[in-house]
Amino acid sequence: MAENEIIFAVEESPEGGYEARALGYSIFTEADTLEDLKKMVRDAVNCHFDPEKKPSLIRLHLVKDEVIPA
Repeated sequence: MAENEIIFAVEESPEGGYEARALGYSIFTEADTLEDLKKMVRDAVNCHFDPEKKPSLIRLHLVKDEVIPA
């Protein structure tokens, strides 16, 4: 039976754009915009899983590293 959900940690790339890494799976993708990243994540999940084992939900966890003065 397929797991219900897969989670991706999404971070801004140092070179610009965004990077997404699946938690618990060897899936990585990147794109210039968040909209393009969503398409790339869907495509990566479809390529990684057989149709009967593919998760029904993809959760994007946006991580923003911000430094502020103390």
